[in-house]
Amino acid sequence: MLGFVTVTSSSTTRAPRGRRAARPSGDDREAAILATARQLLETKKFADISVDDLAKGAGISRPTFYFYFPSKEAVVLSLLDPLVKRADTGFDSALEDMPAEPRRAIRRGIEIFFSSFGSDPAIARAGTEALDSSPEFRAFWSGLMQKWIALTASLITAERRRGAAPETIPAMDLATSLNLMNERTMMAALGAEQPAVAHDKVVDTLAHIWLTSIYGEAP
Repeated sequence: MLGFVTVTSSSTTRAPRGRRAARPSGDDREAAILATARQLLETKKFADISVDDLAKGAGISRPTFYFYFPSKEAVVLSLLDPLVKRADTGFDSALEDMPAEPRRAIRRGIEIFFSSFGSDPAIARAGTEALDSSPEFRAFWSGLMQKWIALTASLITAERRRGAAPETIPAMDLATSLNLMNERTMMAALGAEQPAVAHDKVVDTLAHIWLTSIYGEAP
């Protein structure tokens, strides 16, 4: 039925229609969630941030949030991923220099590790909190720690075999203690906890303990 439509001549010019606003893509929404989390973590603890906070900040509903992430812990894992990769790659790279300059390589490995997580302290702190609430993240981090400990133990064993380091306590025990010390000392500094080693002294302090523990004689 066209009875209510006024038919105009072909010479009449129609007003152009405005373009519809582009709908956010899936990538845009995911990026918005991550950006919201990053912003909130600058001023809030991870435990104080809810899925509703993340969804609201990203301009989406709570059900839509779960289409992109299964939990708020998964959001933090995504934010941590580049930091972890940088630390892991840097640690591997430092170990490649071991045969030529082992002492320098040890310090460099510690420096890369600290600078990687120190590049985004708020995210690093959130990762520490997530260890207490996310079994998935605990398992992931445990796997990385075991890798770094095993590499450190191999380094210590190699230095002992070539006569550069003395035989003291078992290499694996020493490697485990050194890496756990790194983890706790760095997180305390990045989280501005008290007590904590001053941020600008962390690398030198840890490197000193590593070198004296690996190359020093037992009392």
